[in-house]
Amino acid sequence: MGNREDLLAGARKVILERGVAKATARDIAAAAGVSLAAIGYHFGSKDRLVTEALSEALGTGMGDAMDELIAAGAGTSPLAGLTSLWNGMPEVFANNHEAMLASLENIVRIVRSDDARAQLGDRLSEAFADLGAHVHAAHPELDAAQAAAIGRMYFVIAQGLGILWLLDPGEVAVDGDQLAVAVRALTGQ
Repeated sequence: MGNREDLLAGARKVILERGVAKATARDIAAAAGVSLAAIGYHFGSKDRLVTEALSEALGTGMGDAMDELIAAGAGTSPLAGLTSLWNGMPEVFANNHEAMLASLENIVRIVRSDDARAQLGDRLSEAFADLGAHVHAAHPELDAAQAAAIGRMYFVIAQGLGILWLLDPGEVAVDGDQLAVAVRALTGQ
């Protein structure tokens, strides 16, 4: 790995162990085995490094797991795929608990920083496009606009359900079966 990758790995390690607020640039550089100046050289600031490290960690952990659940719904109706996906999300949340906590902590920092918000905006567009592509691959009967809209909906629901799951991991606010009932009711089915 190069210094950039080492810094991302070091940042994830420190953030997951201590939280965003207690992660110092010095701690991150030490965990990465690089100089403190490397943070500025590769990322411009500790905040940009933290945003990228958490985006990658959640994108890899939760994103890959969601992609697998979406793919598992291939060959079923899009509504059955939605049901299956959301019934599998509590396990995804459990497997990414610490990264989700760090991400929530980071959101406050991002909302207060125009630079961080712009950086995250680029990542969100990528996440939406990725989920839409996976939905389209699993359900080719959907047109690209429908798949993209469903991918965005999945992302939004994952954020809300993830926060509720963190508040009470033993309680699922809404599962896939309940979401399917709601969608059928909304569509008059």
